[in-house]
Amino acid sequence: MPKREHGNLTAITEFILLGFGNQPEMNILLFLMFLVIYIVTMAGNILIIVLIVADRHLHTPMYFFLGNLSSLEICYTSTILPRILASFLTSEYVVSVNGCFLQYYFFTWLAGSECCLLSVMSYDRYVAICKPLHYATLMNGRFCLQLAAGSWVNGMVASAIVTSLMSRLIFCGPNEIDHFFCDFTPVTELSCSDSHLIELVTFILASIFTLPPFLLTLISYVCIIATILRIPSTTRRQKAFSTCSSHLIVVTIFYGTLIIVYLLPKTPTLRELNKVFSGFYTVLTPLVNPLIYSLRNKNVKEALGHVVSKCVALTRDQRIHVDF
Repeated sequence: MPKREHGNLTAITEFILLGFGNQPEMNILLFLMFLVIYIVTMAGNILIIVLIVADRHLHTPMYFFLGNLSSLEICYTSTILPRILASFLTSEYVVSVNGCFLQYYFFTWLAGSECCLLSVMSYDRYVAICKPLHYATLMNGRFCLQLAAGSWVNGMVASAIVTSLMSRLIFCGPNEIDHFFCDFTPVTELSCSDSHLIELVTFILASIFTLPPFLLTLISYVCIIATILRIPSTTRRQKAFSTCSSHLIVVTIFYGTLIIVYLLPKTPTLRELNKVFSGFYTVLTPLVNPLIYSLRNKNVKEALGHVVSKCVALTRDQRIHVDF
């Protein structure tokens, strides 16, 4: 896209998010749909964090990483969906330039952190299944803390680099972003200044944060599946395959759509589907991750049962106390 001359033009101070198109009659329906998605996503991830903190049987590396993932998903979802809900409810689609950069900063930070964390979780499962005798030594508390902290810090540093470069761009109109949030390509396309440097830096960082973690995840699951094939019990094999296939599907959707949006050439077809692909990694994966990674897990179900039993017993004791 050719850049416009900006010598005597006034820099704009706000953007208009076009979202899902100008269809006011659909706003209520879309608001209710995204509200349900947001509530379910938040409830599922908060429940997992509460269970992991409350149940000492879940104080293991696997659930430590799952707790980090749930915390990340809560922040990640809250960066995107509340703004969408407010737009549907008020029909107000204006966002300040600084507000747009702030949203992009948190989105990039959390997306980059999730890329790292998912690969860390796959490595944890690889060690647990393929090298069980060395698991306690390799995945000790200090190393797990370093892996989790490294995921958050790496995402934050990469986001700070890209956002600082984006903040130096000059925007002098038009100011309409054809997206439902402040994503990289729709924003930089509106810039009047040269954006080749930031495009190159973003491409390099996106490559680092998607391709190696995705390959590491795939390699880990290939090794895991090879180990599962040696399990004599058919029932256990089927259960393990079901779990691995679910993880792989979600991971592939997350990494795959990020790769499509940030690394592939921007053909007209991909531009049209950009919002659809963005919906997968901003809305779908935070919604299904609690179910796929945690709520189907036997230990998590048992922990949930214990918490429910305690709540029921506590409620019964309080009623007896009130009656007396």
